[in-house]
Amino acid sequence: MRIFALAIGVSLAGIAPAFAMEEATPFHLVRAEIDGSRIDGSGVITWDSEAWIGGDRNKLWLKSEGDIADGETEAAEIQALWSRNIAPYWDAQAGVRFDLEPDSKTYLALGFQGLSPYQFETEATAFISEKGDVSARLRQSFDLLFTQRLILEPHVEINLYGQDVADAGVGAGLSDIDAGLQLRYEITRKFAPYLDFTITRDLGETAQITRSRGDDPEEAAVRAGVRFWF
Repeated sequence: MRIFALAIGVSLAGIAPAFAMEEATPFHLVRAEIDGSRIDGSGVITWDSEAWIGGDRNKLWLKSEGDIADGETEAAEIQALWSRNIAPYWDAQAGVRFDLEPDSKTYLALGFQGLSPYQFETEATAFISEKGDVSARLRQSFDLLFTQRLILEPHVEINLYGQDVADAGVGAGLSDIDAGLQLRYEITRKFAPYLDFTITRDLGETAQITRSRGDDPEEAAVRAGVRFWF
């Protein structure tokens, strides 16, 4: 939990001078979602946070996500990325990803982030691990406004691997998909409680590996949480 967005925001304060050449006063943003659910009888807390500082062309991004089940951190990830604007609404990003749990690993991260046609928020990133394993992640979401405050956000994340990774329990090809519908109410533009209906499913060889371990390759959850930014 120490890698939440608030901790990220504090760390950004010391980075601002690096962007002084581009902007007299660099802009910054911290955004996070924190929610809770019950999955297979366990209480699960999930976080997804990001922060950036910089100007119109160059930014430093810090991203963190993970989950805690019954007080034990099951997954935790941090990314530090340099971002360069290459077209209207599109940035190229390069940097490193650190997995803290379930196993400590370091990756090179290369990708793009921006706004696709029809207002889809898109994030596509390729990862190369310290062992040479190649993987990729695609995320997309968009907002459907019922009112100026009540918003439905369909979202999807797809992961794929270029090879089998035994220690991670994944097979080559499409490994899993995480899709959901988040319904949020923006009390203010900067604070919104939400309900998120999600389904996560392992695919292909990864699903076979999951079944061989006696686990269910599909998991559904209803998450209640808050989104905030500053």
